This record gives sequence, C-alpha cells and structure tokens, in this order.
Amino acid sequence: MYHDHETIGDRIGRLRERRGLTQEQLAERAGLCVDTVRKLEQGRRLTARLATLNRFAHALDVETSLLIGQPATFEARRDDGDSPSVLALRRAVSPVGDLLPDEPDPEDPPSLGALQDALRSTEGIRRDGRLGAVGSVLPQLINDARAAARSLHGAERRAAHAVLAEAYQVVATTLTALGKEDAAFTAMERATEASRNSDDPRLETVGASTLAWIFTKQGRLEEARYLALRYADAKEPGFRSDPADVSLWGILLLRAATATVRQGEQQHDRVKELLRMATAAAAAIGTDRLDYATPFGPANAGVANVNFLVEMAKSEEAVASARSVPSLHSLPPTWRARFHLDRALAHTDLGQDDRATRALLLAEQDAPEWMRYHGTARRLVTELRSRERRRASPVTELADRLALDG
Repeated sequence: MYHDHETIGDRIGRLRERRGLTQEQLAERAGLCVDTVRKLEQGRRLTARLATLNRFAHALDVETSLLIGQPATFEARRDDGDSPSVLALRRAVSPVGDLLPDEPDPEDPPSLGALQDALRSTEGIRRDGRLGAVGSVLPQLINDARAAARSLHGAERRAAHAVLAEAYQVVATTLTALGKEDAAFTAMERATEASRNSDDPRLETVGASTLAWIFTKQGRLEEARYLALRYADAKEPGFRSDPADVSLWGILLLRAATATVRQGEQQHDRVKELLRMATAAAAAIGTDRLDYATPFGPANAGVANVNFLVEMAKSEEAVASARSVPSLHSLPPTWRARFHLDRALAHTDLGQDDRATRALLLAEQDAPEWMRYHGTARRLVTELRSRERRRASPVTELADRLALDG
C-alpha cells in the first residue's frame, strides 16, 4: 500500500534496521556521505536524485522503486466509477487461460484495421499520461490482439503480432510507471516473442529500448546501458538510413545515457559523449518524429540534456539550458510534464521555490493524471509545501489536488 506520509527516509531507515546496519555502515556501503543518510532519515531532506537512490537500493539489496514508493492501484475514475488496477494488467499479461486447454473465442476477433486503430488510440492515451484510461483499455486490446494473431493467417497474422508486440510494450511502460517492474519484465518477454513473429523488424529494437528503461527503473544500470548500447551498435545508421532508423538509434543512445548518468560522477564524461551523438542524430533528422509512440528529435534531445544536468547536480546549467529547448510544443504531454518537473527540481536546488512551483503547475497543466502517480512530483510538492508559510498558496492548492496527506 502506498502511504503519502511515509518518506524515502522512513523506508531507508526501516530497511537499514532490518539489515542490522548503522547509518555510518549504510553510507559506507552506498559510497555516500553519512550526512545524506541522516538528513533523509530525519526528514530534513525529502528528495534525492535517482543516482543517490540507486546507490541506496544497491546497498540495501532492494529495487529502487521500493525506496521511492509507488501507488499499487489506479485511482477510481470519477466519470464512470471504473477502477482499473494493476491486477487487471497482470491478468492481461499472464492470463490463466494459458494454463488451461484451448477454448473457442466467444466472439469473432476484430479486423486488422480495427486492431491497429485501437493501438494508435491507446498509445495516444498513454502519451497523455491518462493512466486510468489506459488501464481500462489495455487488457481488452491485448485479448483482441491475441485472438487476431490466433485466427489470422499469412501477412495479416504477422501484422497482428506486430500490434500485440506494441500493446505489450505499452503495458510494460504503464506497469513500470506504477513501480511494478516484475510484471513489466514479463510483458516485455511477451512483446519480444510477438515481435519475432511479426512483420516489423524494428520492433525487437524498440523492445530493447523499453527493456533498458525498465532495467534503469530497477536500478540495474549496467545491464540497461549494455542492452541499449548493444542494440545501438547494431543499429548505427549510415548516410542513407531511413529517418525512423536514425530516430531509434538516437532513442537507444538516450536510454544508455540515462542509465549511465545514474551511475555517478565518474561516468559524466561518457554521458556527455552519448548525448553529443544523440544530439547530432536529432539534428540530422531536423524535426521531432514520433516512432513507435516515442518522440525523438531536437526537442527531445534538449529535454534529455536538461534531465542529465539535473541528475549531475548542475542546477544552474539545467535552468539555463531549459530556456533554449526548441519546439517544446511538439513533444507529447508526458514528455513536457517531465521537462517541467526537471526544471522544478533545478529551481528547488537553487532555493527558488516560487519558480519551482510555477514549473510544477505547468507540468500539471500538461499531464494532470501523470502528476498524481509520479513519485518524484509528489515528493517535491510535499517538500515545497513543508516550507510554505502561507495557509493558502499555489503549492498547497496543488498538494490538495494531488491528494497529498498532511
């Protein structure tokens, strides 16, 4: 169960005591200053960079998401009372029917065209950050795609497997956003199998990119970097490469850089090199594309640069760089929201709470439901509210909309 009143420090302290470690011993294992442990456990700091959390997770032998704390279920949708849950997605990924003798489908499978339209609609909902809605439609999309892949033949069957592979990837990213990386990994195993039975040779590469992100969320940083770079090396484009292949290569480089930046300061030069190559690929494309539900181009490379600067604790550079990101409007709402959250983190680090709040309000404006589920956003709002002296203020009102306790 997710408790908003339980902080990262509470979780670190509880796990540390279970393992019989002192604060000094934990700091030594994690390669961190003991003052960082003390401030988190005492509640004097409510947030920490993912690189720091990854070190704590490794030292405590847990997944990073366990320290962050994520909601276990979707909130009820107010429009129709439907309450999709993680359990519904787990059932879609691992249906009990797989263990039973084949039974005839009670309905005819959808046409291939209808299936492809449903996938595009679902991907759009996910990019908007409407997790409740995507949790409602994904299980049925998976069931429909499985039925079509069983009933169709030849080229249509391979095309149905392509839809199924992408649908499993949407499930994987949704479950990962909710901190359920174990189920997300199972979804990716299914996606890989479906992609190999499809008519689209790029889908396996897309899956590797998604899996690298899941590994990063789990704190399996070296595996994430290795996987992304292995596929990037195999995908490296040439002078006449299709823009979609250049885009996928750039996305893989950014996935590798994301894992690398969280491995600590000694890796920062490598991060800069990966970002330089990705930025060059983005410039070669010239405009932001949307391939396989993932954007890539100059705007996304600029947003990634801001994120890396925040991770490297270069807050002033992050704020300055954020001003020069081109064509931000071309990115999906959740990408823009994450960008504004990074700006808020940088402003908070610089003691500019009002500017941080304004950035958070822009993130909420772009993707309000995404904000309710995003652990870093919730923690940052909690921290800013704790320093707010006024009873009524923009940040306290935001905390109320996010249903934060306290």
